[in-house]
Amino acid sequence: MLRPPAGTAIPNEGLTNKQSRFSQWLRKQLSPMASKNPSAPSRPASRVPVPTPSSGVIHANSRHTSHFTVVGNHLAQHRGLTLVAIGLALHIQSLPAGARIGIKCLAARFPESEARIASALRELEAAGYLKRTRERLPSGRVVTRTVSYNQPGATPCPVARPAQRAPRPKQDREPEREHEAKPTPKATPKPAPKPARAPLPAPSRPGPDGTRLAHRILVELRRDDPQLLLSERDVARLAPAVATWLEREAPPDAVRRTLTADLPPDLRSPAAFLAHRLMASLPPPLPASAPAPPRPDPLQTCDGCERAFRAPEPGVCRDCRHVCTIG
Repeated sequence: MLRPPAGTAIPNEGLTNKQSRFSQWLRKQLSPMASKNPSAPSRPASRVPVPTPSSGVIHANSRHTSHFTVVGNHLAQHRGLTLVAIGLALHIQSLPAGARIGIKCLAARFPESEARIASALRELEAAGYLKRTRERLPSGRVVTRTVSYNQPGATPCPVARPAQRAPRPKQDREPEREHEAKPTPKATPKPAPKPARAPLPAPSRPGPDGTRLAHRILVELRRDDPQLLLSERDVARLAPAVATWLEREAPPDAVRRTLTADLPPDLRSPAAFLAHRLMASLPPPLPASAPAPPRPDPLQTCDGCERAFRAPEPGVCRDCRHVCTIG
C-alpha cells in the first residue's frame, strides 16, 4: 500500500468513519460563523424577568405598604358585569365609611353620565355587591342607605374585641380587697325623651266650607296614587292644615299637586309624609290688597245749556247755576 510523502496532510487519517462524518459536520457548522462580522455587537439582554409569556400582558408589580384596597378576582374578573360597573365597585370599596355615593356625586366625580352610573349601580345591586334601602327620618325626610359588600354571600367579619385578662388566683386578690374602696354605683342614664311632634298649621278663621273642601281633597288623594290611602283619623288630623292652605288662597289643584308630586316608591306612612309636606311647603299669606281709588262722578247733560259736566245727579252745570244766582 502506497503512502503519501512525509509532511502531506491527510485529513481523515487515523479516524474511523463515524469520527470522519462528525468532523465534516462540524466544519459545515463553523463555516457560516466564520463568514460573519466578528466585530458586530452582541444582542442586548432583555430586562423582562424570565420566564415570560410569549404574548399577552406582562406584570411588573411592586408591593404596596399604604393607601391600597384589596379586591377579589370574583369582582375584578366578573363575567356578568360591565367595565363601568366593575370600576365603580372598586371606587366604592376604596372609599371610607360615610362617603357620599349618590348618582349626582358620582357624576360630578367621573365623566360618565348619570344614566350610565345609575345602570352600573343597578348591576352591582343585582350581583349582590350593593344593597340600597330607603329609610324615613323622624323629621319625615326619606333617605337612601347604601351598604357595600366586598364579597357577596359571605358573612361580614365581626369587629375584634380586646382580649380580657385572665383572672388572678384568689389568694393574690384577697389582700388587695382590704385597701380597695367600694365602687360607687353608676347611675343608669335615663333615655332621652322623644322630640315633641310639631303642631300642624290651623286656619285663623275656620269655616265649614273650608273644612269640607280640605276633607274632600285628602280623601281623593288615593285616586292620584293608591299609596295615599288615609284613615278617617288621619284625614281629621290633616284637614285643618289643608284648610290653612285654602285660607291663604292656594288653589285646590295646586294643593293636590304639591301633596302627590315625587312620591317615594315604598311609602310606609302616608299620613306622616303628608304632614311633613303640609308644614314644610306652607305658602305665606297674601299681602292685603290696596284700597281701590275713588271712581269719578258720571257725566251729566246740563238742563240749561246742554253741556256735559260731571255730577252725581242730573241738573245744571256750574256756569248755569252762577247765571241763575246773579239773575
